Amino acid sequence: MQTFAKKRVEILIERPLLKRLTEELARTGVSGFSVVPLAAGRGQAGQWESDGQIGDAAGMFALWCIVDAGRLDGLLQAVFAIVSQQVGLVSVSDVEVVRPERF
Repeated sequence: MQTFAKKRVEILIERPLLKRLTEELARTGVSGFSVVPLAAGRGQAGQWESDGQIGDAAGMFALWCIVDAGRLDGLLQAVFAIVSQQVGLVSVSDVEVVRPERF
């Protein structure tokens, strides 16, 4: 097996902006991402929970993708333009992606 250095981008965002965010990811060349709903959390605005909400229209979601370091700056500019106007968070970490060696 072989590993490759990449960047993992995690984005916490409100439901109303999720479609706009995924469209922007596609526009910037991100080929894959994952999205999961969040049940509860605490941030600058205080604690929140999804309990008691009808549907997920007002909920928070976590989206993550893994990209090459060379694409990171353009991706962050596009993502932050969306997230900075609402409740949200963007984080970046270094990761190693495992792939089988080619013969």
